[in-house]
Parts: sequence; structure tokens; C-alpha cells
Amino acid sequence: MLSLLQHCGRNLLTARTLQTVSSSYYSAQMGKRVAVVLAGCGVYDGSEIHEASAVLVHLSRGGATVNMFAPNIDQMHVVDHLKGAPSQEKRNVLVESARLARGNIQDLSKLSVKEHDAVIFPGGFGAAKNLCTWAVQGKDCSVNDEVKAALQAFHSEGKPIGLCCISPVLAAKVIPGCEVTVGIEKDDKYPDTADTAAAINQLGCKHVSKGVGESHVDEKNKLVTTCAFMCNAPIHEIFDGIGSMVQGVLKLA
Repeated sequence: MLSLLQHCGRNLLTARTLQTVSSSYYSAQMGKRVAVVLAGCGVYDGSEIHEASAVLVHLSRGGATVNMFAPNIDQMHVVDHLKGAPSQEKRNVLVESARLARGNIQDLSKLSVKEHDAVIFPGGFGAAKNLCTWAVQGKDCSVNDEVKAALQAFHSEGKPIGLCCISPVLAAKVIPGCEVTVGIEKDDKYPDTADTAAAINQLGCKHVSKGVGESHVDEKNKLVTTCAFMCNAPIHEIFDGIGSMVQGVLKLA
């Protein structure tokens, strides 16, 4: 009985220690002002909903003040998410993003780098279709002017930028020589990583293989990236990887 009590006591101490460390970490990040840039609503033509939600949960846990933004432009196209096929509708990126933001969102043109300590771009096909044209042009794509301006502004001010899933390609197009991850190359769990990584390297940037639960920090450029749904993984692993990315951003902010 005494041995059992001692064992339980050690486990309780360990749990309390971890809770204290976690609370101390997040308390240290209190007051950080973070902009989150969305690209619509829905994985196939906008922001990936689970990724955007995970970003917001981890920022909330970190005590950050969040403002959400999206460009006031038409989507590249609209995809029927039930059928997985394009439809004839036309939708606006800002209006659709407002669904994720519960209506509390601003035009990306109003994003001020001076009023924020960091910026985060969730993934989803919208990042590659609406924020840039990577989905159809690959490494030869163009980046939306407002998105490019935001990335350049935060980078020039030395403020951290977080990106997940396919959105790290935005950094690869805008920030020369940067380091990002979109997963592990030559691994069946990451079916699209090898080709994307090759294109990133061809742009003169460096792809770093990282697992779904990890993030990569480019200290020089203050970029923090994680692969999220570039990996065929359970949603809790995606959530944890995004948590690692958000913690990295807050630490640098």
C-alpha cells in the first residue's frame, strides 16, 4: 500500500509539474497581438476549417489577442464539398472567411504590421488558389498583392510568421532563401510533400522534412511552419503540430 501511494504521489507530482510548466509558458506569451489571414471557408476552395480552428484554439490558450483578415476578392472557383467538384457559383473570399471568424473579420488591406506582433496563415486549397496561384501554376505562381505586402511587411519588421499545410509556399515565393516544411519527403503518409518540396527547393529556398507533430523554425527569417493536412494523419496529430507552430510563433513574438 505504501509503495502504491508513493507511486501515485510521483505521478501526481509529475502531472502538476507539467501543468505548471505549461501554464508558465503560456502566461509568458500574454498580450501578444496576432493577425490570422484566412482564404475562404472549406478545404477545397478556402481555408481548412480544422486548421484555422486549431490555430485559434492554441492562440487563445496562449493568451493572444487575435484579429482576422482576408482579401476582398472573388475565389478562384467554388467547389461543391459534397461532390468534390467545381460548381458554377461565385463567392467572395472575405465573405466566406467571415463564416470562420463568426463575422469578426476585416479586409486584408486594413492589416497593419505596426499593430500586430505576428501573423499566421492557416492552410487549405484556398491558400494555393486565392492567396496565390500555386494550385494551377506551381512554383511559377503569382502571389496576391495584399498577401505579398503583408508577408514582406512582417518580415522586414522582424516579426514572426506562421504557416501550415500548403501555405508555406507563400513564404517560399516572397522571402528568398527561407526554410520551411510541408512534411516528410518520400513517405506514403505525405503523398504531396515530395513534389511540393522539390518546387520549394527550385525556388532557392530550403525544404526541411518534419513530422506532422513537429514544426520547423527558420530563426533567421522568423518563420515557423508545420505540415498539418499535408500528412494523412489523425486530426489530433494535426492539432498538436499546429500547436507546436503557434507556440513557436508566440515565442518569437
